[in-house]
Amino acid sequence: MSLSVVIAAGGTGGHIYPGLALAEAIKESAPDARITFVGTTRGLEGKLVPSAGFPLRTVDMVPLTVRHGLRFPVALGVASAQCGKVLREERAQVAVGMGGYSSAPLLVAARLAGVPSVIHDSNAVPGRANRFSARLTDNVALAFPEAADHLPSSVDCRTVGMPLAATLSGFDRAALRPAARASLGLAEDTVLVLVNGGSLGATRLNLAAAELAGRWRSRADVRIVIKAGREGADELNRRISSAGASDVAHAVTYIDRMDTMYAAADLTVCRAGAATVAELGQVGLPSVLVPYPHAPHDHQTRNAQALVNAGAAVLLTDAETSAARLESVVGELIADRSRRAAMSAAALRTSRPDAARSLAEWVCSLASTGKES
Repeated sequence: MSLSVVIAAGGTGGHIYPGLALAEAIKESAPDARITFVGTTRGLEGKLVPSAGFPLRTVDMVPLTVRHGLRFPVALGVASAQCGKVLREERAQVAVGMGGYSSAPLLVAARLAGVPSVIHDSNAVPGRANRFSARLTDNVALAFPEAADHLPSSVDCRTVGMPLAATLSGFDRAALRPAARASLGLAEDTVLVLVNGGSLGATRLNLAAAELAGRWRSRADVRIVIKAGREGADELNRRISSAGASDVAHAVTYIDRMDTMYAAADLTVCRAGAATVAELGQVGLPSVLVPYPHAPHDHQTRNAQALVNAGAAVLLTDAETSAARLESVVGELIADRSRRAAMSAAALRTSRPDAARSLAEWVCSLASTGKES
């Protein structure tokens, strides 16, 4: 019988993209593997998973938050029963949770069914959902080794890194950069700054970048691309146009090929989600990191420290991130090519390019033994 794996990955791209990267890595080693995703109807998985060619089964789960405190136990029971049905119908040999609230019911169902399981935690500080899920399995894969300090000592924690898509795990800047720059019409001496608030967008970064473009409207040596996220690019482009800065900056809602954009960029201003931090290390892109201030346990600041401590990034708080502050910090980096080169080299030293393959090997070994560890 071919390998059957059920992966829970939902909510934001930070959980879904690593899940898809894991699925790709499993397929590389076991081409006949049957991989099914579990998620909810409220997250990005409804679009991203089917478009990647994998089936998605949805369950009725809610986030583990104060707002849903009274509903959570009931929802967990219902969703766990639904996940149990998925495991039976798919004849699953192993269950994988990629973190977040959508993983908990799959881990409960796997525990009740005696199906081996593993959960991947992507942040330096595990969230509430993963701390709960870690009590349901003996196997926890980590992106950051320090996350183990917040989990039960009985758990088998292995630092594998963050699974990344093949387009990034095999990233070759030298090969991609000429075509990537040409596609954007960039001259050799033009510095490209990517402002990236993630799939959901970041109002603070978007507005500060648009105002910065206005301040730099007469500069010919800089180009700014703003990934606006779900907030949309139209209003930002109107602001940029009103400031007379359309030749310097433009906003897009989404970037289909992040590998191309990473190859073309010279530095980035972005949040510090775990996937973003891992990607920056893999592609060697200098960064100005602005952690999301409301992240549970301030985990984005802890994530950012991996790059900051390595000398690959500059850290700004959300509160201090204004056009004036970016003009100073980003301006210094634009002017100092040697510093950017050193930051790039430092970022590369933090990367774990084999993360997806390492996790896939663990998953396959659990399926072959039929045991929890």
